Amino acid sequence: METTTSADGTEIAFERVGDGPPVVIVGGAFSTAADGAALAAALADQGFRAVTMDRRARGSSGDKTGSTPDDEADDLAAVIRAAGGDAIVVGHSSGAVLALYAASRGVRVRALFLSEPPFRFGDDEPGPALADRLQQLVDAGRSEDAVVTFQLEGVVLPRDMVESIRQSDMFPGLVRLAQSTVYDARLTALVSTPSPEMLSVSQPVTILRGEQTFPMLVAAADRLAERMVAAELVIVPESVMHRVDPVATARIVRERVVRG
Repeated sequence: METTTSADGTEIAFERVGDGPPVVIVGGAFSTAADGAALAAALADQGFRAVTMDRRARGSSGDKTGSTPDDEADDLAAVIRAAGGDAIVVGHSSGAVLALYAASRGVRVRALFLSEPPFRFGDDEPGPALADRLQQLVDAGRSEDAVVTFQLEGVVLPRDMVESIRQSDMFPGLVRLAQSTVYDARLTALVSTPSPEMLSVSQPVTILRGEQTFPMLVAAADRLAERMVAAELVIVPESVMHRVDPVATARIVRERVVRG
């Protein structure tokens, strides 16, 4: 992996594949650059230079105590600079929230593809102290409890599903990313309802969602499309239950970029 330095000195790791216009992939909760590899390969097949990044506190990237959403936006800006100066950005879940937030702060984004961003628009919000409680759990060495708390209160997964995950082979990998739950909770609390600046970004915006996904995400994508009058809402049948279909998504990106 390559690294670049964010505004606060944090090292952010990223990988590139393919040749062509740069597309930066920003993953959601518990995701790393490796999780974007299939989408990156599909984008490379469509003629793009795909860049996957480890958001801070994930994978090979560094971290800084007390990191904020602005720091994460600066991380994306640093990766985009390293990728060539400006880029198309494909964000999934909280990564879509971060991508739109970064664009609203002037990060050099050419076009936005926002996949199932979990905006709540004031409905069924987690407790306002969730991020602080998660940080306290991590600081106390209770990373497993932080992961479970985030899944139950931040993502609102059913308790039986969370318990099943806890007993699975994937759980230790999630525990290693526990600090990142704090940052996802901070970001989604700050802009649970998109700011006026986010709703009025100048870049072309395509909002993506599956036909079969969580009802909250259907509502979020549809409401965002209603409020961003210039945005295009695209239903992706191949993307099921909050999982991005790489080939279909890459095809949509290519079609919109060619269309201009």
